Amino acid sequence: MLHHVELWVPDVNRAVSQWGWLLEELGYALFQSWEGGRSWRLGHMYIVFEQSPALTQDRHDRCAPGLNHLAFHVQDDHAVDSLVERASRNGWTLMFPEKHPHAGGKQQYAAYLENSDGFEVELVAISTSTRHP
Repeated sequence: MLHHVELWVPDVNRAVSQWGWLLEELGYALFQSWEGGRSWRLGHMYIVFEQSPALTQDRHDRCAPGLNHLAFHVQDDHAVDSLVERASRNGWTLMFPEKHPHAGGKQQYAAYLENSDGFEVELVAISTSTRHP
């Protein structure tokens, strides 16, 4: 089981605003808070966001070696749609809008979002209603 993931961010306040909104919508709760960092926890696993003085770039590059994206289960397609609808008000942009909600293939209902620091998340519906083929 994964223990935690730590992401270094260029602006911890922006990360708290953008990631905090999304993680709390997904059921995570604020776990730790310190100058320069925050973490959110769900069960035994937590995600850390830290503005480290050792950071060497000011934007995440998902196409460089390292983390490409984090994928999260979402209850159903309605929840995916609701998050996408509110994402832009919370610092996230829908990726691949011409293929949404099947950018990952017809077999799954998902959204790909990118925040203003270049981090990508994938929101995958656990179940799909009959309103979608």
